[in-house]
Amino acid sequence: MNWKLILQLSMFGLAMGLATVFFIPSNLEPAFWLPIFVFCALIIARGTSGKTFEHGVFLGFANSVWITAAHVLFFDRYIAAHVREAAMMQIMPMPDAPRLMMALSGPVIGVVSGIVIGVFAFIASRFVKPAALGR
Repeated sequence: MNWKLILQLSMFGLAMGLATVFFIPSNLEPAFWLPIFVFCALIIARGTSGKTFEHGVFLGFANSVWITAAHVLFFDRYIAAHVREAAMMQIMPMPDAPRLMMALSGPVIGVVSGIVIGVFAFIASRFVKPAALGR
């Protein structure tokens, strides 16, 4: 497992976590994530010699740590700009503890997005040859 690559690619999660707090509305978020997922899948396929799916899953989870941390730390700012998410939190379990709900649901979303990245990386590995890793 190439943990250095996963950590480096997870910086997209940190950037998106902060960007969704301060700049990017939720309706535009998928337009940013799709190219990030495709790019990361290509880098995983090029930067690993196997276990591309697993790399994608771990990347999705790492992204979720950054995103959840940003959303919890800047909760008031995030919620003020994301009215739809605030309304959904009111009908979810624990409506009185929205930060805790975010902390619990973030990793689940991360694993699901990681599965998507993993599938993309697996597919990309069929078309992209790994770079000489020099190990």
